[in-house]
This record gives sequence, C-alpha cells and structure tokens, in this order.
Amino acid sequence: MRPEKMQGMSVKSVKKKWASKGFAAGVNRDIISGGAEMLGIDLQHIIQLTIDAMTEASEKIGL
Repeated sequence: MRPEKMQGMSVKSVKKKWASKGFAAGVNRDIISGGAEMLGIDLQHIIQLTIDAMTEASEKIGL
C-alpha cells in the first residue's frame, strides 16, 4: 500500500501497475476484465468507480 493510501490515487497509476504481479497480488485480472466486458463497461471506468468507492469508505476499511 502506498504511504499516502488513497490520497491522489488515479486510474493512470492503477493501470500503470496493473501488469505487476506484486500489485493486488490476490486479484484475478482476467475475472475483472471479463466482468467489465460482460457489463459493457470500460475497465478504466470500473477502476475509477472502485477508487471513488474506496476513497469514500477509506476510514471504514482502514485506508
């Protein structure tokens, strides 16, 4: 986790680290990409929605 946690998190920074096995190591990227495709939603939009939701709930989830 970044020292600044969710502060300043961007879609660009997540996409940059997306291919790194160490980033969100327990996440199956194929499932996320497939789910986005099934929903007809761009992966970048899914990432932004996730960042927004995690930022809003950051205190509750310890970020």
